[in-house]
Amino acid sequence: MRVRYRDVDIDILGRIMRAEAQGEGALGMKLVGNVVVNRVVYNCKPFKHIDTIYKAVMQKKQFEGVETQLFVSKATGKERELALSCIKYWRGHPATKALYFQNPGKGKNCRMDWYGVFEGRFKNHCFYNPEQICNL
Repeated sequence: MRVRYRDVDIDILGRIMRAEAQGEGALGMKLVGNVVVNRVVYNCKPFKHIDTIYKAVMQKKQFEGVETQLFVSKATGKERELALSCIKYWRGHPATKALYFQNPGKGKNCRMDWYGVFEGRFKNHCFYNPEQICNL
């Protein structure tokens, strides 16, 4: 298991995965979940006091998805299953060590110098590893 969790953590992770990446399928949603779990695992600034998935998702101005209708309803069984896999063991490239992701917009390039080192892209999301901040 990568982090301790409660039922509320599984639900909120499933909800943010849906809100941020539903259109990118199961793998896209798991990559988003990987980033959220990394924020709990890596105890570094600006996530030093983020010790639960709930706190990671609800940290101010971190995820645009919390402001959308997709975030409102409870996670489905499949979304909870995907979330639990991220919590327990799953990590995948390009989000393996990423703490940030961005959707620059359809057909737009990923910025190379956003929050850390550009690790790669999956569909519309660009993933970043801030190794200089967190010594990942």
